[in-house]
Amino acid sequence: MDARGGTGGSLAGVDIIEEINRLREERNAVILAHYYQTPEIQDIADFVGDSLDLSRKAADTDADVIAFCGVRFMAETAKILSPEKTVILPDMNAGCSLEDSCPPDKFREFREANPDHIALTYINCSAAVKALSDIIVTSSSAEIILNQIPEDQKIIFAPDKHLGAYMARKTGREMLLWPGVCIVHEAFSETELLKLKAQHPGAPVLAHPECPAAILDHADHIGSTSSILKAAKETESDTVIVATEPHIMHQMEKALPDVTFIGAPGADGNCNCNICPYMALNTMEKLYTALRDLEPQIEVEESIRIDAKKSLDRMLEMAGNTLGKGDVGAPEAAGV
Repeated sequence: MDARGGTGGSLAGVDIIEEINRLREERNAVILAHYYQTPEIQDIADFVGDSLDLSRKAADTDADVIAFCGVRFMAETAKILSPEKTVILPDMNAGCSLEDSCPPDKFREFREANPDHIALTYINCSAAVKALSDIIVTSSSAEIILNQIPEDQKIIFAPDKHLGAYMARKTGREMLLWPGVCIVHEAFSETELLKLKAQHPGAPVLAHPECPAAILDHADHIGSTSSILKAAKETESDTVIVATEPHIMHQMEKALPDVTFIGAPGADGNCNCNICPYMALNTMEKLYTALRDLEPQIEVEESIRIDAKKSLDRMLEMAGNTLGKGDVGAPEAAGV
């Protein structure tokens, strides 16, 4: 096994692990991996975590290149925060159903039709939609920010209707919700989850707030990916049910090898349908070629970047002290 993790691989005779490590040094690159990436990508990354945390960590490094193993909006966020760095994404087709649900032109029309509303927009959106927003939120900061907004201020919450509805229930705030969903979290089945709970009585359910209310109603813990991971590490149960993209269980299993982690099932009774098809587009081979060629690169028009950064900065001002940057880092990368 390579010192950076993983078990190696080949591309026309190339040792992928060895070449990625060589190119990482040659390009002065930092490799970021979201929790929803495959185990081999997580294990070779310098940092593993939530999308915003990863972008902030990369901004704090002296790296010239950011290789973001995630989806396009995450890499755009890294570029917004680090415009001087080259940002590459292994597969430019790695999009997001929430981003796709909220085209900038339609969102602009929606805002213009509701001029008395401010827009709280979930970070799972394009840079252009961030630029049209007032405040960006994450699943961990949304409630904190909502509680700072005057009660008489009307609010648009986009693009995730399930996260918006959960926040509305939790805070008592009425909000105008954009009708977007995450196809991964939408796929969980309440009926199958109840069957699984019956098979494992006492097993806590950890769920992401992008899940529909019918799933959240059965959850023992609701939170962001890093929050779910933290809750898993603190569990006293020998079995845990996880209602989010199943690749996060790689970090759970590494931290707690004696605990059984079970992915919440889809309608067919298993969790295969809940693997994010966009995240799955990134592979070790594509990471290697992206580092080799410095392509495909993420570019954000400067006027959009500036406006998008304003909405991100507003979030950091309102909730910055609660947005930690200490999720998971490869031990060898501690000085990066």
